Amino acid sequence: MPTTTTVRISRETQQVLQTLAAIEGETIRGVLERAVWSYQRRAMLEEGNRAYAKLRESPKDWAEELEERRIWEATLSDGLKAKRRKTK
Repeated sequence: MPTTTTVRISRETQQVLQTLAAIEGETIRGVLERAVWSYQRRAMLEEGNRAYAKLRESPKDWAEELEERRIWEATLSDGLKAKRRKTK
């Protein structure tokens, strides 16, 4: 079993967590864990968006990015035709 720790939260936050847990049919711990993972994913995506925005500020770097994408897109099918399944 994973180790746990105690985190202090306001009464208002506790009430919101209890309500969400009741609505979702989940434990407060489950709601908190999903919320943290969701927050982490959003933060990661926002960081990626900031990095791409910075990359686009440089026409040379952005052109290199687009060229690399073009090269990788060519590898998706490698010119092979998709096999068709025979139906009975």
